[in-house]
Amino acid sequence: MAEQRDLTYFISDLHLGSRVMDDPRSYERRVVRFLRSIAPRAKRLYMLGDVIDYWIEYRTVVPRGFTRFFGALAELADQGVEITWIIGNHDIWMTDYIPTEIGGRVVDGNLIEDIDGKRFFLSHGDGVGEIPRGFRFIRSMFRNRVCQALFRSIHPRWTVPMGYYFSSRSRGEITGPAESKGEEENYVKWARGYVVEHPEIDYILLGHRHILMDMEVSQDTRLLVLGDWIHHFSYAIWNGKELKLEKFKGGKE
Repeated sequence: MAEQRDLTYFISDLHLGSRVMDDPRSYERRVVRFLRSIAPRAKRLYMLGDVIDYWIEYRTVVPRGFTRFFGALAELADQGVEITWIIGNHDIWMTDYIPTEIGGRVVDGNLIEDIDGKRFFLSHGDGVGEIPRGFRFIRSMFRNRVCQALFRSIHPRWTVPMGYYFSSRSRGEITGPAESKGEEENYVKWARGYVVEHPEIDYILLGHRHILMDMEVSQDTRLLVLGDWIHHFSYAIWNGKELKLEKFKGGKE
């Protein structure tokens, strides 16, 4: 007898294919093991951005690589798992590949979703709170349709290496997990103000910062920051009554 599909999973910042990883293929295999481990009971999977370290789609082609990952994702979709991919700042140029080839949903921006009677605010996190002026400019340029069209007009032999180069430069050398600033976190300050105007939100889930955080930001609202799959191999799981952060025990080879 098949198990009941009653669990919702949230992951963020996998950065698959990152050139700063010692062995990108091993990271991909860990993610695949996670996806296959959740298959029996997963009802929904939300991926909150920067799933791939660099991604750009053209009208008829997509970048090479990530075969195992996309295969595992397709298996989940074929089994009836609802897949939502919220675009981050590294996989920003995603268009229709996931909807047409995998059967998932792609969301650019913040998403407010009712799940099992609770209201979730879901976002990658690069567009909330106080945003540095330089990053704000780059973010708006990357989301500009004209700039996207111009970039796609360049041959991929130039754009793909360029994309990976700047992607690696944006993060620098990986030396260890990012550290939370607690109450001084930009996300915390923003969330406390946001829920004053939106008290109906039960949970706020964000990525981008690569930190693990679970904090009450009001009497009725919790903020969770999902960590990453470079150091933490972390995710959140919702069973209809309880939301908690977990670490994938199969995260190490």
